[in-house]
Amino acid sequence: MGDDQECLREALKRVATALKETGLPFALAGGYAAWARGGPEPDHDVDFLVDPDDADKVAGLLAEKDLRIVHPPEDWLFKVFTDGAMVDVLFRAAGSPAVGPALERATDVEVLSVWMPVLSATDVVAQKFAVLGERYCDLAAVLPTARALREQVEWDLVRDTVAGNPYAEVALDLLERLHIIGTGGSGEGPPDGSPDGGT
Repeated sequence: MGDDQECLREALKRVATALKETGLPFALAGGYAAWARGGPEPDHDVDFLVDPDDADKVAGLLAEKDLRIVHPPEDWLFKVFTDGAMVDVLFRAAGSPAVGPALERATDVEVLSVWMPVLSATDVVAQKFAVLGERYCDLAAVLPTARALREQVEWDLVRDTVAGNPYAEVALDLLERLHIIGTGGSGEGPPDGSPDGGT
């Protein structure tokens, strides 16, 4: 493991601990949430999700813990800098304007020896597919996660979340054609016993 990866892990633990101390709802999101549930470990960022109504309060409380807070032009996140790494704190989830249901579905998982709420596999995958579009359509970034988490995912809910996004819909159809998920979105693997795309 390189120095950058170690910095990300330390930042994850420190920010998670600080978020727990706020007493406000939050959850580990993005690539590290997928990793916590059995997916590949990311190598570029750490994401947490908070309720938009709590965002300003969370930012203030984290700043009181000597964490450096930066508010970028984007109106859906703020950034936390610590331990040589950057952590994104999101308060809007991709594919859905409502953060509350995703936070409610999060469950506690031990991540790097720290217990913390982690988004469900369904929400993690849905959000990864929801961001696919004309300017970002890197299937190599989403297919390994979908393959690793497929049995934990409610695929019908993913399809409902991304309905109307042709890039995401085609990506989901590709998962079926590769026998990563069953026809109709089942996460139980190939319906006919054939190989499931290399796993």
